[in-house]
Amino acid sequence: MTGKRYTEARKSIDPKKSYSPDEAMDLLKNTSKEKFNAGIEVHIKLGIDPKKGEQMVRGTIVLPHSVGKSKIIAAFVESNMEKEAKDAGADIVGSEELIKEIKTSGKINFDIAIATPSMMPKLAQIAKILGPKGLMPNPKSETVTPHIKKAIEELKKGKTTFKNDDTGNIHQLIGRVSLDKGQLLENFNVFIEAVNKVKPSSSKGVYLRNVVVCSTMGPGIKVGV
Repeated sequence: MTGKRYTEARKSIDPKKSYSPDEAMDLLKNTSKEKFNAGIEVHIKLGIDPKKGEQMVRGTIVLPHSVGKSKIIAAFVESNMEKEAKDAGADIVGSEELIKEIKTSGKINFDIAIATPSMMPKLAQIAKILGPKGLMPNPKSETVTPHIKKAIEELKKGKTTFKNDDTGNIHQLIGRVSLDKGQLLENFNVFIEAVNKVKPSSSKGVYLRNVVVCSTMGPGIKVGV
């Protein structure tokens, strides 16, 4: 990437320096010159072996300040819980009929699927449709729960799941350039704290090996944490 704005932004950043989170947020605000409300991302290289299941890093967070991205939630619940799910804010609600509709059409028009435990056996018939898109409800991500109202409300507030990829990295959107520096800093700190909390006990040595923040289409800024 060698665009004018990117090249100009790089001049303000020392690639050899690790900036404090406070300095990094200042740089992000000052160097993001996109004409749209760019996302602010955190990329972390973890000191784990991604081939070992017990070293999988996974967690959930509710960031204090919205990333400005509303997600469409589908709730798979028993018929007597449909009203509760709708009142809590679910965009799509259903049980067997909704499953049958997805199985027949193969179409998905939601970003997150949530289900009660008793609906999970019925969802097995569309697992091959939901699974490849990462939409299969999972107890580890707290998307399989009997507490549907609470779960939907948290998701609507921006609750999101993070996990490492096959190379031992985590990539997470933590905000938009439109947030002020203090809000971005608070979101960043909450995310880093959440990642530290789920450090696998079998992970030895430096856990957060490299932390970089950047705006959409912007240069990376190394952060010391």
